[in-house]
Amino acid sequence: MERLAAVRRDLAENGPPRIPADGPDFATVTLPERDCDQVRDLLVEEGAGTVVEIGLAYASSALAIGEALLRAGSRSPRHVVIDPFQHTAYDGVGWELMERAGLEGIAELVTEPSQRFLPRLAGAGFTADAAFVDGGHHFHNVFVDLHFLSEIVRPGGIVVLDDLWWPSVGTAVAYFETNLGWDPMPDALVDGTVDPATGRPRTGAYRLPDPRPAPSFKEFRPFF
Repeated sequence: MERLAAVRRDLAENGPPRIPADGPDFATVTLPERDCDQVRDLLVEEGAGTVVEIGLAYASSALAIGEALLRAGSRSPRHVVIDPFQHTAYDGVGWELMERAGLEGIAELVTEPSQRFLPRLAGAGFTADAAFVDGGHHFHNVFVDLHFLSEIVRPGGIVVLDDLWWPSVGTAVAYFETNLGWDPMPDALVDGTVDPATGRPRTGAYRLPDPRPAPSFKEFRPFF
């Protein structure tokens, strides 16, 4: 835990050890430390033992999730991290930080698009307690991710989304809230970053229904 805390602190204070030439801007793509702490605390409170994360980047959220998994006390914590751009756009920096923090024993990196990997994970019967979504922000990509996560995350589990203030992300999750009973958790991330222009929060958490619903197509409700 001390090793992990030191890596998190250094990343928050000094940034990543390097930013690849023409690589994504650290401040723009990275979840701020206070938001990471809230995600960590939520996962600890939930007692999460297995988490699927989409989008590694410079690993700020992944390190916080790793800390949550260690704190939650599971006998076999597991963190599946999906990022097809980790070894290209990010030059492997995020995964290097995960290794530096000593998390490679509980985390695994998948370097293919989530829209291809998640269907196989669901087909294999994989179950997670929670998911953190910060991958491709096109509506169709977010929608597909959430569709398969609705099968992977156990009933009553949680899904946390970053960049919820983007219309493409907010609209995608609105379908699952409106038609599949995903329940917003407005008190879970109350002190997080907000858009100064609109006041919309950057992150949002949703609890999945238990049992998992199977509505008729005739019950479809517009969500946009």
